[in-house]
Amino acid sequence: MMMRCPNCNSKDIGKIGSHQFYCWSCFIELTVNGDKMSVYQVEEDGTLSSLDDLFFEEPIAPQVHAGGM
Repeated sequence: MMMRCPNCNSKDIGKIGSHQFYCWSCFIELTVNGDKMSVYQVEEDGTLSSLDDLFFEEPIAPQVHAGGM
């Protein structure tokens, strides 16, 4: 399977776990479960911070406005 980084579009992706990958170009970690991907920034202390809100849009509920003048 050839993956591309959703951040930098690089193909320089290494496998670091059964469902975990690491981009050697922009240093982010990717987790893939089925058709769902999560993207994380690796912090200085080794913890992961989710970047999903930057890469994947959540469905937005329709806005209902009360009309009247």
